[in-house]
Amino acid sequence: MSGAAYALPGLEGPAEIRVDRWGLAHIRAATALDAFRVQGFNAARDRLWQLDLWRKRGLGLLAADFGPGYLAQDRAARLFLYRGDMAAEWAAYGPQDTQAIVTAFVDGINAFVALTETRPDLRPPEFALTETRPARWHPEDVVRIRSHGLVRNVLSEVARARVLARAETREDGLAADDLRKRISPPHDPVLPDGLDAADWPDDLLDDFRLATAPVGFTQERLAATRAEAWDWTKVDAHGAVTRGQRAAPKEPVEGSNNWVVGPTRTETGRPILASDPHRIYLQPSLRYAVHLTAPGLDVIGAGEPALPGISIGHNGHSAFSLTIAPMDQEDLFVCETDPADPDRYRYGDGWEPIQRVTERIPVCGGPDETVVLGFTRHGPVLREAGGRAFALRTVWSEPGAAAYLGSLAYLGATSPEAFGQGLHYWSAPSVNQLYADVTGRIAWFMAGKAPVRPAHDGLLPVPGDGRYDWAGFHDPGALPRRIDPPEGYLATANEMNLPPDFPAEARKLGFEWAEPWRARRIRAVLDGQSRHTLDQSRALQGDDVSEPAQRLAALVRALPQGADADVEAARTLLTPFDGALHEDSAAAALIELFWVRHLRPALLEALVADPATRRLLPPGDTQSLIERLESGLDPATRGALLTGTLGAAFRECRTRMGPDSETWSWGRLHHAQFAHPLSALRSDPGWDVGPMAVGGAAASVMHAEYRTDTFRLTHGASFRMVVDVGDWDRSVFINVPGQSGDPGSPHYADLAPIWGRRDHVPMLYGRAAVEAATETIITLSPASA
Repeated sequence: MSGAAYALPGLEGPAEIRVDRWGLAHIRAATALDAFRVQGFNAARDRLWQLDLWRKRGLGLLAADFGPGYLAQDRAARLFLYRGDMAAEWAAYGPQDTQAIVTAFVDGINAFVALTETRPDLRPPEFALTETRPARWHPEDVVRIRSHGLVRNVLSEVARARVLARAETREDGLAADDLRKRISPPHDPVLPDGLDAADWPDDLLDDFRLATAPVGFTQERLAATRAEAWDWTKVDAHGAVTRGQRAAPKEPVEGSNNWVVGPTRTETGRPILASDPHRIYLQPSLRYAVHLTAPGLDVIGAGEPALPGISIGHNGHSAFSLTIAPMDQEDLFVCETDPADPDRYRYGDGWEPIQRVTERIPVCGGPDETVVLGFTRHGPVLREAGGRAFALRTVWSEPGAAAYLGSLAYLGATSPEAFGQGLHYWSAPSVNQLYADVTGRIAWFMAGKAPVRPAHDGLLPVPGDGRYDWAGFHDPGALPRRIDPPEGYLATANEMNLPPDFPAEARKLGFEWAEPWRARRIRAVLDGQSRHTLDQSRALQGDDVSEPAQRLAALVRALPQGADADVEAARTLLTPFDGALHEDSAAAALIELFWVRHLRPALLEALVADPATRRLLPPGDTQSLIERLESGLDPATRGALLTGTLGAAFRECRTRMGPDSETWSWGRLHHAQFAHPLSALRSDPGWDVGPMAVGGAAASVMHAEYRTDTFRLTHGASFRMVVDVGDWDRSVFINVPGQSGDPGSPHYADLAPIWGRRDHVPMLYGRAAVEAATETIITLSPASA
């Protein structure tokens, strides 16, 4: 067993960090504030490079370390910082002293940063490679950064407005837009008076995309000169900041699954709660698992490394998990500017000034850059052009909207009612929260700041003259919820899950939800299990069945026999296919390549004649497209479309994987590669993890979204957890590729092969179990005055 001892300033008593064999840190401290202080120290111990980059990206301080190529991203990030009253901000997260908790957490981070200054061997190697140093934190940094939080739907609003602007009739436009994104529940979109997107600038949303893009590193960007700084303003379809042409970005695909099975339906008579949030795959992982123990606090689970507490896990009495509930939390306001004074915009019967804020951005190797940011009463100005200022109204600007920090209010909840009360302080992202406790009670709550829109529905941008303003937010207690349902389980997967009696048309929480495939499959599996087990929850998290693949295969099987040998070989391969996208399956490789690279683009071309409109639609709404394919085309057209693209897909498989289809497999194409952000700067690929063959796809419960050019995974479940509520040491988790972000740590990539097998490791909670699995003990003592 290894160990270390450090003095930690601010500690009230001794503390320790026990790291188990799977890299999970179990923190014990004398007080709750000490536990959060040690949590910050431990997060920096394992994830200092990631934390430092998160802070500098969010605050707009990248150029200070990495040069002029990051100036545009810095400026964009600063548009979305919280700029309101800090007393209101700290108070918005609930009755606990959030400022004290965050301050203790940040003090812990800073203590480790200080330690690396006297012990450079503790500093992660990324700092030496980039010739940078980790910076000190302020408590306000944690809450002012908002641009990493998942809110929606400005990208879709603008795309819809552009589709409608190109259509000859409103009906044609809505029909085309349905191929891009299905509106649900059924609703007739409000077309704001005077809205015309025909001449909106192509770069309208560049600042929004820049502010929300991850940080990438290439030799070219790092070498950018001051004169080239503002060339780096485009974000490609995969989220990379470039200096080239803008690619049509895909809509965000980040989501999650969760379910809770009540005691009447489980083998043990105890609830089982499962959670697998789907986010972008990163190295290190977006989430970090930790166990915090102190008087009045004993929680274990996952949060984001830069935040105190956890948001997914349990407290020894109650378990909780979340998925995104796609409520609409932002709108684009189009403000008419004064022809005589572009610093004013029309509001009501008069004009209001655009607030201009001047800031200085430090730049490595040169003087600071002075930038001017614009703000209206609606929010930051994204673009000014053609006598208009385009401003974004978003919950990010509201007190209490630092992503996931609202979890502090429910960590101690021991009943569904108390948990629901804690969610009154949750703002962003909007979520489906599931709950279970040792008494056998289970519950679902939708939570998040939900704007009240008296005059519109949030589906399109609106004029900023006051007619379409928000009127506050819905009462959190009025959001949907279910407690102890008679069917004995609850499940969510980002689908449209508003109850039938919920006044969706009046409340207008949102009309854009995830496609229904994962939710349908989860419910079908759970409905078929009268005595659900922990292993069945684990297996369901790795379920790779795809309903779209099943429906496409059925269409192929229904084709009449033809003369094309490749089409007939493809039909033979797909005839026994059951829709399981296993990495060893040849049929899975064919059906996915057939859909994403051949049939889907051909179908869009067949359904939408105008090329400019068609460019706005990809990747397309799979539900809408398959329904059109099944029943919206005459049989001859459908048959020709299917046979032509199926033959082409079969030939592409042969080109990619060889002439013998028996050697094909989905995993030969579809793979996970956890690339370190600095990989492009290193000749040694040792910091990358993978490639690993992976099954599934976006439509399977085992969500595995991928690039259609390289088939490399982009989004999915990097963290998975299954909790045996009441027998806590039987709970399991996985966090790929490992708990640590330090390439030199044994826990940097140790969980990747286990994740690749769709397996889990123990999430131990009891003192005896933790001590038996401990591999490293770090002892912390109060620093002398």
